[in-house]
Amino acid sequence: MTKSDPETDLNSKEREMNFSRRETLALGLGAAAMGFMPFRVNAAVEDSIAAFTGGADAGEGGITLTAPEIAENGNTVPIGVDAPGAVAILVLASGNPTPGVAEFKFGEMAASQAASTRIRLAGTQDVLAIAKMADGSFVKASSTVKVTIGGCGG
Repeated sequence: MTKSDPETDLNSKEREMNFSRRETLALGLGAAAMGFMPFRVNAAVEDSIAAFTGGADAGEGGITLTAPEIAENGNTVPIGVDAPGAVAILVLASGNPTPGVAEFKFGEMAASQAASTRIRLAGTQDVLAIAKMADGSFVKASSTVKVTIGGCGG
């Protein structure tokens, strides 16, 4: 039997743990980029809200958002919005890759300013509804939906 040199006889697990400077830098930059991903999603929601409201503040009340507290399947989550006196309603899902879900517009002859649909949710997240009222003001409502099976590729 020959003795092996511990510095040259590395098993495969030890070899896998040796990273070059370039690989270490790439891993560090990748981890840093993943840390900023949630901020970009929130920025997309804020950008959508700002585009809809023109930068105006949205008050509370005057709109009702109906969504389940728990959705067993993120592919088909039923929601409903009702905002008497609204001319448009924007619905956003803050955790989806593309947060814009729907925009409903109501004409002067609309019997009611309400809509319902089924949406896809990537996971547990907030669903937001913002209504533009006939007087130009904005109101908002939100609801957290817990999703047990993801719908957007999850």
